[in-house]
Amino acid sequence: MSQPADKAIAGTLLFENLPYEVDGGIASRASIGLIVLATDYTIEHEWRQVFAGLDGIALYQTRIHNEDLITPESLRAMGPRIVECARIITPDTPLDVIAYGCTSASMAIGEEQVFAKIRQARPDVKCTTPITAAFAAFDAFGASRIGVLTPYPADVNRIVTDYITARGFEVPVFGSFNSDRDTVVARITPQSIEQGVREIIKHGEVDAIFVSCTSVRLMQACADLEKHLGIPLTSSNHAMAWHAMRLAGIDDKLGHFGRLYELPLPAESTRN
Repeated sequence: MSQPADKAIAGTLLFENLPYEVDGGIASRASIGLIVLATDYTIEHEWRQVFAGLDGIALYQTRIHNEDLITPESLRAMGPRIVECARIITPDTPLDVIAYGCTSASMAIGEEQVFAKIRQARPDVKCTTPITAAFAAFDAFGASRIGVLTPYPADVNRIVTDYITARGFEVPVFGSFNSDRDTVVARITPQSIEQGVREIIKHGEVDAIFVSCTSVRLMQACADLEKHLGIPLTSSNHAMAWHAMRLAGIDDKLGHFGRLYELPLPAESTRN
């Protein structure tokens, strides 16, 4: 039992060494780190929709400097900055997963290079990026013909197409809003995204739809839109939140976010 001090401090009776117990904290099931672009106004909002209802899963975020202008050069410039961003996420506490929140930069830099940068700071952590998660989602769907919708300018779209097809997936139809500003992309309406998805389906036979870019808003509408379309649908934020959960060993089914959230992680996607 704690004992009061011999003397009061400034008229206050002081008790020290009070007994206490500890538990697993808010990360009793999993601890996930997220590197967010400085110009991203969407990913944290969408990820909170998923993780807010999951007890024992902690989400810790940090931001990485980037340019609002989306070019291959501005995307690649983030590479050296990833190490320090990974280092400062709960630096004295283990993390199960770190997710790097930029789809186009993950392709411009390369997934393996992104993972290597993260692991310079956190050698034992599992890693994901939006495109890593998208590939895992395609495998989980059993999809090989992917319809892609992006907000990017033409030179970045070429990187996206080449990267996806190099992994053995077909891209029969590709749509883009051709915006080169992250801050504009964050304000593209969900109705515009839905119309873009419908245009892709109208012009090509695909097994699944991927909406690229973490600034795009799709999480809330994904399940209903997927039902109306009749094919699997995912986005950068949607896929990466699912992938981070599954990599962390969280197998909860959250079907209200769409078909993907009912599925386990494909065996070939556990490498990270």
